[in-house]
Amino acid sequence: MLTRKQLDLLVFINKHLQKDGVPPSFDEMKEALDLRSKSGIHRLITALEERGFIRRLAHRARAIEVVKLPETLGGDASGFNPKVIEGGQPVVRPPTATPIEVIHATELPVMGRIAAGVPIEAISEVSHNVAVPGQMLRGGGEHYALEVKGDSMIEAGINDGDVVVIRETHTATNGDIVVALIEDHEATLKRFFHRGEAIALEAANPAYETRVLPQEKVKVQGRLVGLIRTY
Repeated sequence: MLTRKQLDLLVFINKHLQKDGVPPSFDEMKEALDLRSKSGIHRLITALEERGFIRRLAHRARAIEVVKLPETLGGDASGFNPKVIEGGQPVVRPPTATPIEVIHATELPVMGRIAAGVPIEAISEVSHNVAVPGQMLRGGGEHYALEVKGDSMIEAGINDGDVVVIRETHTATNGDIVVALIEDHEATLKRFFHRGEAIALEAANPAYETRVLPQEKVKVQGRLVGLIRTY
């Protein structure tokens, strides 16, 4: 069974191959599915490959082969209505599930974008608000949200385009994922470690080197407490 987005992407790739003889680019896929980042396309491609619908050919750019289509397609990407996972259907909740009415959401300001990669200039102006489940805000204190830019924290499950929920604090313990302000003008999202009189800001992607900076050049602005993903 495919999700609606997985199915839409499979159909788009198949039509593109039939029309042009080559698969679409990630940018074309992102635009066709109206997604905010290429990381969302990457997850959909991986899911389709794991389910045996497509195959990626190694060491070749844009090399995607459609292996099979859902049975209801009948080999044609038009005029079908396969069974997919959709919202809006009646849901039977387990008897131990928390009633929906007691799960509260709080709106937090999104304070711009935070680099999960090469540090970018710090942004402190509210761009919009985002609804956050109350469970993420346990422990008190002030919270805000930031949109992630970059891929240096992907092995921590944080992708480009995700929204991170941050609890304001100026202290951190080793291993915390923090918003770090570098020399008062660059902001980045990294794992925090004390190294003697220095601070190490460690990525969760082997493609990025750990930055070790004098303690006085790094200010902790907050600690990660939640993550919101848009598919």
